Amino acid sequence: MCCLVGAAAIIGPRFAVAIWWIFGDKVGQAFDSWIWPLLGLLFAPWTTLAFLIAWQPGGLNGNWDALLIVLGVAVDVLTYMHRFAAKAVRPSPRY
Repeated sequence: MCCLVGAAAIIGPRFAVAIWWIFGDKVGQAFDSWIWPLLGLLFAPWTTLAFLIAWQPGGLNGNWDALLIVLGVAVDVLTYMHRFAAKAVRPSPRY
């Protein structure tokens, strides 16, 4: 069950951003070039997804948009921390 939740946390936002990028035009409007959403898709998917949800044609407005992006950054950091902690706890093979 834990692996399923971990896989959903890793694959879910990437899948959502990729589908939004392919079938929608909001990604093209929110970012100036294609490199930033691609880097966000690879390294910070939760932050990219939060930015896309918060972005409006006028830009970012208000504290709620900033809070949503901060939460996206926090979830990205927690996801990376979970990966490193899982590697540190895993016992090394003895030969």
